[in-house]
Amino acid sequence: MHTVEPDVVTDVLIVGSGPAGASAALALSTYGVPNIVVTRYASLADTPRAHITNQRTMEVLRDLGVEQDVVAKATPQHLMGNTTFCTSLAGEELGRIRSWGNDPLVQAAHELASPTRMCDMPQHLMEPVLIDAAVARGSQLRFSTVYKSFVQDAFGVTVTVEDRLRGDEYTIRAKYLIGADGGRSQVAEDAGLPMGGQMGVAGSINIVFDADLSKYTAHRPSTLYWVLAPGATVGGIGAGLVRCVRPWNEWLIVWGYDVSAGAPDLTTEYAESVVRQLVGDDDIPVTIKSSSAWTVNEMYAETYSNGRVFCAGDATHRHPPSNGLGSNTSIQDSYNLAWKLKLVLDGTASPKLLDTYTTERAPIGRQIVTRANKSIGETAPIFEALDGLSPQTPEQLWANIAARTQDTEAAQKQRARLREAIAFKVYEFNAHGVDLNQRYTSPAIVPDGTDDPGFDRDPELHHQPTSRPGAKLPHAWITSGTRTLSTLDTVGQGRFTLITGIGGADWARAAEAQDMEIATVVIGPGQAYEDPYGDWARLSEVADGGALLVRPDGYVAFRHAGAAASAEDAERLLTGAVRRILGHV
Repeated sequence: MHTVEPDVVTDVLIVGSGPAGASAALALSTYGVPNIVVTRYASLADTPRAHITNQRTMEVLRDLGVEQDVVAKATPQHLMGNTTFCTSLAGEELGRIRSWGNDPLVQAAHELASPTRMCDMPQHLMEPVLIDAAVARGSQLRFSTVYKSFVQDAFGVTVTVEDRLRGDEYTIRAKYLIGADGGRSQVAEDAGLPMGGQMGVAGSINIVFDADLSKYTAHRPSTLYWVLAPGATVGGIGAGLVRCVRPWNEWLIVWGYDVSAGAPDLTTEYAESVVRQLVGDDDIPVTIKSSSAWTVNEMYAETYSNGRVFCAGDATHRHPPSNGLGSNTSIQDSYNLAWKLKLVLDGTASPKLLDTYTTERAPIGRQIVTRANKSIGETAPIFEALDGLSPQTPEQLWANIAARTQDTEAAQKQRARLREAIAFKVYEFNAHGVDLNQRYTSPAIVPDGTDDPGFDRDPELHHQPTSRPGAKLPHAWITSGTRTLSTLDTVGQGRFTLITGIGGADWARAAEAQDMEIATVVIGPGQAYEDPYGDWARLSEVADGGALLVRPDGYVAFRHAGAAASAEDAERLLTGAVRRILGHV
């Protein structure tokens, strides 16, 4: 055990104030867990960076009480979806794909899947929402504070930090440490977390600028505009990307460079020349705000913790922004970890519960790294359809593009190839299943003994709700008096919830008999919650007398399809499940 008295003491120390660190602080403070956030920077994010915010993340933010704060600042879903492929914003359009749930059929699937809507919330707007709410609920925030090292023992972690304003070091003693310090995580390195994959696969530049581009974008509103640009490579694609930050006057361009040659000199003149090439209009006033170089990575942690040290977000999964999965996965990492820390810290759960953080989240991290990098390769066929990846002069490339307008058999085939290639990008821009089909297998999930039927349709494209243990609770609209609410609104809030129906009184009594708080939700005619549309009856996959035990993160942990044989049987089954979930067996 440490002998030197620490300067500061807390329950959880979080290194990093990005989406992972900020959401960890928010969840912990919401649950009443003392925590400190330190960041080496003097402010929160000052560039847009991550932005796509999917339905699952919005569900998390809904439970943490900040959904409406995000909605108020975000670009709404209906302005996100005309992903356009063109020669420049002012130039020829090659095609579009309805994206981010804006295809009518996908939109219906979004409506059925969740009470929330995805949106475009740039990171420099998201971080203040998360951090402000966290601080308001008790988090301590320290800017200009650099993590230096940690030493852990059986009782906690002693972390040395440097105050960049004063130039001196001090120690913080915490029971647990969370490294949310990004893609070059020092905490992950010091913790010795084993990594798979590789860093620095390709080079990219972000250029943030102001320009009124409404005459090229307002009629085809979108988050992304892909520009075929001879000589450019973004992750090896051969294109530049113009991304809308705020409609239609704040923008971010992603432009590639040869990673083996190093990043170019990021002068204002260089940045403006790139902007001019991709916009295609030299007369529009442009103000360059910032430019920065970064690398495309394909790396994931195989283990997310070492003793009392946990890592989350980009510290554990590093990948390109394709599919918009980065901040979503980061926030969901922290949401998974926070309730477990809370229950271990207050003595409700065994520390063994914390082992399930890696068990549950590491496979998700690996999946999204693979998916994001795969999406980059799936862009190449668009340019192959135009012979755009072959070594040739720009003049030849423009001739290839012009050829598609001709009345020839070759042009007809070219048009068909181009349409098919653009349509295939559905795996990046409408991967609803990647967003919502995450399933957990761990000791914190009690199997119900039934065979997993698998997925009826492509699990990357289509969400398939189920109440199977290890799946997220299905969303259905129910009522309580004059209120209409989602089944997801009845769970969460840092506690377990038992959901049952008429005939489930034994389950409700068993929940009351547990040593920890379990909220009880009874759904049926004449009950506190009713199912007027019949949606819950269709989705629940259990009889009226059956039961679902839902974890604080909205995941089903235990399921019994029918009524218990007796009150004693209900208590025995539920008690056994709770003890297993909490790591007491």
